[in-house]
Amino acid sequence: MVQRPPAGTIPDAPGSYQFKDAEGRVIYVGKAKSLRQRLSNYFQNPRNLQPRTAQMVATAETVEWIQVRNDVEALMLEYNLIKEHRPRFNVRLVDDKSYPFLAVTMDDEFPRAMVMRGSKRKGVRYFGPYGHAYAIRETLDLLLRTFPIRTCSDNKYRHHERLGRPCLLGHIEKCSAPCVGAIDKEAYDILVEELCDFLDGDTDDIVKRLEGQMHAAASELEFELAARLRDRLGSVRKAIERQQMVADRDEDLDVIGIADDELEAAVQVFFVRGGRVVGRKGFIIDKVEDLNAEELVGNVLEGLYYDYPPLGFPKVVMVPNRSEDDDLYERWLCDVRGTKVQIRVPQRGDKRTLLETVTRNATEEFTRHRMRRAADHNSRAQALNELQEQLGLPTAPLRIECFDMSHIQGTDYVGSMVVVEDGLAKKSEYRRFKIRDVPGNDDFAAMEEVLTRRFRNYLEERQIPVSEREGRFSYPPNLLVVDGGKGQLSVAVRVLESLGLDQEIPVASLAKQFEEVYLPGQADPIRLPRQSEALYLLQRIRDESHRFAITYHRQLRAKRMTKSVLDDIPGLGPTRKKRLLKEMGGVTAVKKAPVESLKALSWLPDAVAEAIYEKVHGPPERALDR
Repeated sequence: MVQRPPAGTIPDAPGSYQFKDAEGRVIYVGKAKSLRQRLSNYFQNPRNLQPRTAQMVATAETVEWIQVRNDVEALMLEYNLIKEHRPRFNVRLVDDKSYPFLAVTMDDEFPRAMVMRGSKRKGVRYFGPYGHAYAIRETLDLLLRTFPIRTCSDNKYRHHERLGRPCLLGHIEKCSAPCVGAIDKEAYDILVEELCDFLDGDTDDIVKRLEGQMHAAASELEFELAARLRDRLGSVRKAIERQQMVADRDEDLDVIGIADDELEAAVQVFFVRGGRVVGRKGFIIDKVEDLNAEELVGNVLEGLYYDYPPLGFPKVVMVPNRSEDDDLYERWLCDVRGTKVQIRVPQRGDKRTLLETVTRNATEEFTRHRMRRAADHNSRAQALNELQEQLGLPTAPLRIECFDMSHIQGTDYVGSMVVVEDGLAKKSEYRRFKIRDVPGNDDFAAMEEVLTRRFRNYLEERQIPVSEREGRFSYPPNLLVVDGGKGQLSVAVRVLESLGLDQEIPVASLAKQFEEVYLPGQADPIRLPRQSEALYLLQRIRDESHRFAITYHRQLRAKRMTKSVLDDIPGLGPTRKKRLLKEMGGVTAVKKAPVESLKALSWLPDAVAEAIYEKVHGPPERALDR
């Protein structure tokens, strides 16, 4: 349990503080206007603390802090530290999916409209996010008749540019065909700007312009042109109907709705620009720490606006409850936006109705989320509790590591290490080993080498200050699993005893034939119930380690089998090798060529030519003295 720092050592100043466990991992990050006042709240009778806060304080071994100039800097520092360390006791915002955006690549000579997901990049304007990709495609399909900008890939654009004729979209007037010069750059840029204005919610000018052009064409008896303009006007009006008008035309709002219980919360955000809903986003919050309604709003604001939002910052953010630090968040948003931003709780009228609609969406999503997660979350917790009980572990195995070997008759020998945390695979912690010191087919020796390397690295990294650790093998498992029977278990026990870790790390082996679990010091295996969640978890870990080992083995074998006879020749790099094969006509021709032919290549040094000939034919025989 963390001890209270000596009196007077904690500054009465704004900053961020970090609680760390016995391994030096950051388990909680917080911010404070006064570090002294905030930290003093943690060092009181644990009975007076919230249960999760008391658990965090009991788990922590040390507390550190970083002093900053003001509370806005403390807020930004706290978010950066949470993003870097992902502490287990901090609230986690989890996007339940990757939301699609309608993007326009403004950095291209002729910008392209497309559906994009994932991280944002410079030079691209984003509109959305939308709930479904088909909603973007339907809207874009309607707008292309009025704003016929290209949607093709760069390769397809260059292909038709070389052909000199447009693609199908150009023929059906859904693309202005800049690839064949059917429109000049200035006119095309106007189309792009009008499309972006329309998607931003500025629709009245577009409708008036199309109506005026249609009436003008009809008055001049250009009935075919008037009919096309009429169709374009109809497409625009259908697209406008998809953008629900919810506020005045000059209002830019973000409306946040929240539904929660003691453990989780669902958040829905409607983005309103120019009075119309132009996008929405939802995510789930894992309430690892105890939060009241006001604190929850603050966490939502941090997660939503710290990374620059795709639609920019609104003038007004509507929330269901006032945050404890509303003044802090308003000053922060004003700083990043450059103009005034207000955080409001609507009390009546249309704004209150809109907030209720968004909150209703959050409630429905929260219900769906709990139905999806109920079985999964409960089964993982049940599996860990069953493992602790059945295997007699001191704690629930929150981190499990499993090792397996793979080879073919002793060649391309490899080992794998897979990691499961909280019942879920943590692929960033997976490691693979190429066996170095085992000459033949010996699984026991290979397992001993892999385990020795893994835990020797752990012991070395444990001596390094936490801030300087690379993190590859920094943390021990709560349960070490080896694939096999008593033999593999004996190897694991021997390695742990030799390194002095046998009392620190529990170990077990899982035999394939009858799915039996062997433990040190027990002659008879443990047979977990066939339908138990614990056995299912061990099977999944074992199968994943087997898959990971086989994948690496196949990669090495494929690389070895595709290796050329011309590889690893001094002086013959990739460029020379490519030129040699091109001029000689392939590897077979190089093999048949006499050394004189190789030396005749002006660009190939004689020493390299001789090295190639010796690699293919062996060193030349020397004449014997008679």
